[in-house]
Amino acid sequence: MRNLSLLVAIVASCTLAVLAWAADGPSKQLAVRTELHQVQALTLSDQQFLKGEGLGTPVTITGQLRIAQGSGRLPLVVLQHGSSGLGANVEVWSRELNELGIATFALDGFTGRGLTEVGSNQASLSRLNFILDIYRALGVLANHPRIDPARIALMGFSRGGQAALYASLQRFHKLWNKSGLEFVAYVPFYPDCMTTFLTDTDVLNRPIRIFGGTSDNYNPISACKAYVTRLQAAGRDVELTEYPNAAHVFDNPLAARPPAVAPTFQTVRNCKIQEEAEGRLINVETNRPFTYTDACVERGPHLGYDPAATQAAKVAVGTLLKKMFKLD
Repeated sequence: MRNLSLLVAIVASCTLAVLAWAADGPSKQLAVRTELHQVQALTLSDQQFLKGEGLGTPVTITGQLRIAQGSGRLPLVVLQHGSSGLGANVEVWSRELNELGIATFALDGFTGRGLTEVGSNQASLSRLNFILDIYRALGVLANHPRIDPARIALMGFSRGGQAALYASLQRFHKLWNKSGLEFVAYVPFYPDCMTTFLTDTDVLNRPIRIFGGTSDNYNPISACKAYVTRLQAAGRDVELTEYPNAAHVFDNPLAARPPAVAPTFQTVRNCKIQEEAEGRLINVETNRPFTYTDACVERGPHLGYDPAATQAAKVAVGTLLKKMFKLD
């Protein structure tokens, strides 16, 4: 009798779940279709990238395309991961954007290069490679039958946030973007702003929206504030949103709470790096070429999840993209 009662309860519970699903329909976070696309890129030194030299090593990377529910050609956001690779935050943002009817293309800049992470050894991949990867991804997306090539935005996180920020430079577009497309908006999350590039206030006439935390001691938001001030003085459409209690990777629900030290991770928070002639990146303090063995490079930044900052960022990003993509 007891087993029969338990069985009845289970059946009733399952029936209610099915009825609820039938009433509400499947979650809009579910992709209609997921595709994996190869992207032909190069592995370059930063100097080769800055000089426009296409002499790097050919490499095939991969992007995951999630086609959101909806008809016709969809808007899309390219998502570029950070130094730890494709993490939970990229998955969260993919689902969040899919729910809005926006397709996503999450680039994996590591696996094709034989890497899993670079946080503990940032020298294992020059930082500007991700910008070239992003431009090459545009070439893949340009002719996809479900993607609207006039409605593509770019989001990036940490190292990927740095790429998302500086992918807006006119100079880099002229050197490397052969797709014929431009992003409608640039959305960097907690990017590294410690490097000053030549002509870095000459950006495309598109919105740049930076998100970061006051408590970030990996990529200090103060450096991004200084860059934003220079961009605004040059008349550029740029804004920085600062969350007072948020640390680095504040939008990753699997990160520590409260934030915890990542003892092996390298940070250039105390470095000041500047581009000079011939694509040379100089440590301003030593006036010598910058390397990750320089004294200014430290380890042990804090990483941590902040649900309040994450929710606020979701609202802000959603509002921006709905406007840029002309969504109802």
